[in-house]
Amino acid sequence: MSGAGGGGRLVPRGVEVPFRPMSISEMLDCAIAGIRYRPRTVLGLSVAISTVVQVLGSVLAYYFIGQQARGEVTPRVLIRSVGAQATLGAIDMVLTAFGILVLAGILAPVLARTMFGLDISLGQAWQDARPRFWRLLLMAFVVLVVSLAALAVPLLPFSLALAGGAHPALGVLSALFGIPVGLLLMVWVYVMLVQSLPALVLERQGIGGALTRARRLSKGRWWRTFGTLLLAMLVTVFMGFFALRIPFLIAQLVLFGGSGSGSDQLLPALALDTVGRIVSWSIVLPFDAGVIALLYMDRRMRREGLDLDLATRPTPESDDGFFDLWRPTATPSRPVFVPPLAPNAPPVGPAPGTPYRQGAP
Repeated sequence: MSGAGGGGRLVPRGVEVPFRPMSISEMLDCAIAGIRYRPRTVLGLSVAISTVVQVLGSVLAYYFIGQQARGEVTPRVLIRSVGAQATLGAIDMVLTAFGILVLAGILAPVLARTMFGLDISLGQAWQDARPRFWRLLLMAFVVLVVSLAALAVPLLPFSLALAGGAHPALGVLSALFGIPVGLLLMVWVYVMLVQSLPALVLERQGIGGALTRARRLSKGRWWRTFGTLLLAMLVTVFMGFFALRIPFLIAQLVLFGGSGSGSDQLLPALALDTVGRIVSWSIVLPFDAGVIALLYMDRRMRREGLDLDLATRPTPESDDGFFDLWRPTATPSRPVFVPPLAPNAPPVGPAPGTPYRQGAP
């Protein structure tokens, strides 16, 4: 734990991430600064996760969407079938969200060490996340499934009306009600639970404990969390879906956009599309994941006074001790303002000589 400070106390250095509550703009800036501070570590983790996610998405597109959808990975036929493209897009979004959640948990210790100016390599980052890696994957799966279930429940009347051959007007009304309500519930659940990923890794919590911590930390600050995540998502979607993929889309149009596009060109076109998605998402995923981790740290500081608490603790001697620092204490340590008593006010507390009872108000 060299570099944590001197004199036996932690000394927050704020090299790229300030050790204090942050504004929304600061969190967005610090997510980029965290990448700049340790580019090899952050981008190495991002490339690994993006490669797995995007290759899996390409395999699903090739084998499980259908013969018609297989040809739609090339730009020439993007407008041929809206339904198949929507399916491919939905699968890609779900897989990308899964990658962001997993990366948020892995990057949480990286940004936590950055607050103290500690060196962290790619191997150290993996060592921090490895004891919780499988739980982290399960936690990301749980957050996504619960969020999608919140979307699906209000759509049940529409699905039943569609499957039962009900009057079209009934299907339209159920869709007009179910779709907006489902989207709102999905967003509400996702925002409420998203901080469970950093809590799982940094606090060494179990899945149930991390979900409870996320709900507790988001209480009273849902709109602020939502606004921060929305801004981060807009940047991520614009860069990931459009800006960084333009060179690869142009290459696809040039190489595979002619009338001769067929099964013999499917695999090369899919390979080029996959490489483009890996490159673009490897760059933007750490930004979105870093914002989630910073939201967790900001909430800990605002709600529990974590910055003041850690500044008074002794320097840990091991990595296990570093994670012990992030475990929640029994009582918040941020001081509470108590107004001064008015002149000649009666004393507060038990009368002199009263025996002390533990737990008494």
